[in-house]
Amino acid sequence: MSETTPRETGRTGPGPLSWRVRAALGGLFVAAAATVWFTNSLLTDRFTETTRNRAELRLALYSGNLLSELRRNAIVPQLLARDPALINALNTMDYSQSTQRLISFVEEIGAASLMLLDSEGRTVAATDRNRLGETHRNAPYFVDAVRASSTVFTSLRGEAGNYSFTYSRRVESQGAVIGVILVEADLAKFERAWAGISDAVLVTDSEGRIILATEPRWRGLTVVEALQRQSPDTAIERAIQATADWTALPADAYVMGEAVMRVDGRIPFRGWSLTSFTTYQSVRERVNTVLALEIMAFALLAALAFYALSRKTALRMALFQRESRELRQLNLRLQREIAERERVQENLAVAEQTLAQSSKLAALGEMSAAVSHELNQPLAAMKTYLAGARLLLRRNRPDEALSAFHRIDDLIERMGAITRQLKSYARKGQADFSPVDMAEAIASALSMMEPQLKARKVRITRILPEAPVLVMGDRMRIEQVLVNLLRNALDATKSVRNPEIELLLASGETATLTVRDNGHGIEDLDSLFEPFYTTKQPGDGTGLGLAISSGIVSDLGGRLIARNAEDGGAVFEMQLPIMTDTTQAAE
Repeated sequence: MSETTPRETGRTGPGPLSWRVRAALGGLFVAAAATVWFTNSLLTDRFTETTRNRAELRLALYSGNLLSELRRNAIVPQLLARDPALINALNTMDYSQSTQRLISFVEEIGAASLMLLDSEGRTVAATDRNRLGETHRNAPYFVDAVRASSTVFTSLRGEAGNYSFTYSRRVESQGAVIGVILVEADLAKFERAWAGISDAVLVTDSEGRIILATEPRWRGLTVVEALQRQSPDTAIERAIQATADWTALPADAYVMGEAVMRVDGRIPFRGWSLTSFTTYQSVRERVNTVLALEIMAFALLAALAFYALSRKTALRMALFQRESRELRQLNLRLQREIAERERVQENLAVAEQTLAQSSKLAALGEMSAAVSHELNQPLAAMKTYLAGARLLLRRNRPDEALSAFHRIDDLIERMGAITRQLKSYARKGQADFSPVDMAEAIASALSMMEPQLKARKVRITRILPEAPVLVMGDRMRIEQVLVNLLRNALDATKSVRNPEIELLLASGETATLTVRDNGHGIEDLDSLFEPFYTTKQPGDGTGLGLAISSGIVSDLGGRLIARNAEDGGAVFEMQLPIMTDTTQAAE
């Protein structure tokens, strides 16, 4: 060819970037990654510490408010237990003004509710009129107040899960207990106040049970139980949550599936504790803002670098356009050559088919001599039976003569079977596939090869399954492959004293027919199925038998493989797709 290729012009294509440019870009990316990592680590630690300090300060404020509320309500029972009006009402059992008096007190005190109980634990006055007449004889706040001489604090969990916090003190008159004054502290207002912030807050008693919480479902549980109920459901969700933001620090806990920072504090009241859970959202937002600015700056630098490289590449592309035109012309010429070669290959395919039929006819001619000998035997026998029948008829023994005629009929049927096998083998294969019984195909192929096998005194061993083995294919072509394999085995055992050929048919995912001989094996397995490859003497074979057989098996959807047996001899395996109900329906 006279075309000039890029290699001949001494120029190179755009190709990969030079090592200097790649090193510069790599350095830029490494610097960007290092800067972002260092900034992320530094700012995350700093902002996290700031957030933790704010949470601790907020926790101290909540603790002080709770303690102030508790102390303010603690003194109310002591004052009301000495109120003359309430004492007189308990002595005279005249409670007409007691409820109104308690209502006036609760507005000044800011308590949740006030109740006055008589000596039997019955509510005789209350700021909540719906509770009048209730009996609290067995309630802890009543029993403990009657027994104690000081104010008693009680926390009880209600049926709805809410906790009530009460101060109670007994009311005495002339040294006798005449009733109990009950003050319920309004601590639920703190829960309502905490619900307006982003933190989760809870208060635990001395036993570790949650008595106040921004999450109502936490009440009555321990902190561990509450966190387990609020953690991510699965390990996958937990991993996604942990990697959702690369600025997140290791989480203290998970609340509502979100990683949070935990801060604990103590309330100087009956061993109570206060805990808050603060999200990392503010930390992440502040850190991500700085990181976004840094990444944007490095992205601008990278964009400038790529812009410069694109300008340089554009100049190179102008040079390559001229070469691309030459390459297109060369491509057109190559396409014409490829088309010419495809036509040659089509002609070769037609020639191979012609050679395959010629090989088949050559094999037929080779068998004709042996078949003519096989036909002479029944002809001679028929002649003998006819002479005997004629003699029996002369002696008036027609029954015995009829038996001779039956034998002659059997011999004629045998001769017809031999000629039919030769005729079917000489025909070309059918176009449509049909079910083929492999056992019948093997029997037919052995019948065609019977004269040669008898002449050589070859021992044939057949191992066939009891159930029929059916494949979908062309029986004529399958028999052609079997005849070629038998001829090949027959040729391989020419120099063996006791020639043996074994045929094994197996059924599984495929129908596998194994043809094994006790010859000297195969010398060149790689070239065995190539056309015109043969180990026979010139004039004894064309070298197309196995190549044609391999092509036939491939057309039928199977494969033909060969190997040497461990104890000597060659082994050929023909594997064909076994016929199923689905295959039959499709056909």
